Amino acid sequence: MDEVFKALADPSRRRLLDSLNARNGQSLRELCAGLDMARQSVSKHLALLEAARLVTAVKQGREKLHYLNAEPINAIADRWISRYDRARVQALADLKTALEHSPMDSNAFVYTTYIRTTPEKLWQGLTDPAFTSRYWGISFRTDWTAGSPMAWEGQGLAGEDPAQVVLEADPYRRLSYTWHTFTPEWAEAVGVDKDVYEKLAAEPRSKVAFDLEQQGEIVKLTVVHDGFEPGSTLKEMIGGGWPHLVSDLKTLLETGETLPREE
Repeated sequence: MDEVFKALADPSRRRLLDSLNARNGQSLRELCAGLDMARQSVSKHLALLEAARLVTAVKQGREKLHYLNAEPINAIADRWISRYDRARVQALADLKTALEHSPMDSNAFVYTTYIRTTPEKLWQGLTDPAFTSRYWGISFRTDWTAGSPMAWEGQGLAGEDPAQVVLEADPYRRLSYTWHTFTPEWAEAVGVDKDVYEKLAAEPRSKVAFDLEQQGEIVKLTVVHDGFEPGSTLKEMIGGGWPHLVSDLKTLLETGETLPREE
């Protein structure tokens, strides 16, 4: 946690986070222009923010796009701040919220965490119904090869859809697939009202990707959920859902147990 507090202590780095909070997914060139800072300075500050895990860089063509990452703030809140009166640390709570709910004009939701496990076990956690049913409440029926259909089962979801497919499957490195079809049965099962369901059903289908990178005894997991239109209802919903879901997966793999469910 020392790295997080050191990174936040510098006003220039806080300006970079503010810039990404205003418009997530910026390149180095865009950050330099928007903040009127020298390229070398911005690169140095970004490197420190990435080392503190407050920023995640995702390659897009020849450029790297930078995104806020909520995981370190979640770790502080879950493992330390929860012991004290949260009213006395509202500034950190506000930052946690800002990091989790990236702006609606961003094309992607990006979230990175570090799990003490192996790429093989993490891959199993992402694909094996015995694992996904425990922390997600759903299971996937597919052969996990690119182009194959996949059925989502659980939480009111059942059966296949021609547009529900595996996009990429490089075992222990990268997994990507299209998001599930929204149905009235799903909406009823998860408590989504009619108006919200109709907005979700009218949106283009999004996709999610998981990148796994072994770093010694831990694995860096980066979740990229994109394909949203401006003002996407789903984008707003998954901004709060993914951090909890990934934390539950992390806890399951590291301890064998899942996080307590809210009543």
